[in-house]
Amino acid sequence: MARTTRTSKSLGIAHGYRSGLEEQVARQLAAAGVDAAYEASKIEYVKPEKRAKYTPDWVLPSGIVIETKGRFLTDDRQKHLLIQKQHPHLDIRFVFSNSRARISKTSPTTYAMWCEKNGFKYADKFIPPAWLTETPMKKNEAS
Repeated sequence: MARTTRTSKSLGIAHGYRSGLEEQVARQLAAAGVDAAYEASKIEYVKPEKRAKYTPDWVLPSGIVIETKGRFLTDDRQKHLLIQKQHPHLDIRFVFSNSRARISKTSPTTYAMWCEKNGFKYADKFIPPAWLTETPMKKNEAS
């Protein structure tokens, strides 16, 4: 019969910590009589501005930008929101391998839902033929 080994991380998580090390430190503080609350405060900070460049997968003759994505990671989503905000005149559209995939294991939000919420058009597997012949509407550059 196989024996299940619980890791210190799984034990820490079971007790409300993110790792076994955090649980170990909590026990140490308690044993020393130190009253320190776990994750009880938030410290705001600003990430320094960093110049970056985005290379679209394709730019159609109409100017429509096509980005293909198998996995749509947090960094990708954040990048595209920044690009959308800083270049509102661009018509960026996504072609996913599966737009019904969830953005994370714990989120009910799918890639499609994220696109709809943030005003991006999307498709699965292929560029829709209509996009290939479409002339994009001019987006208001002041938006």
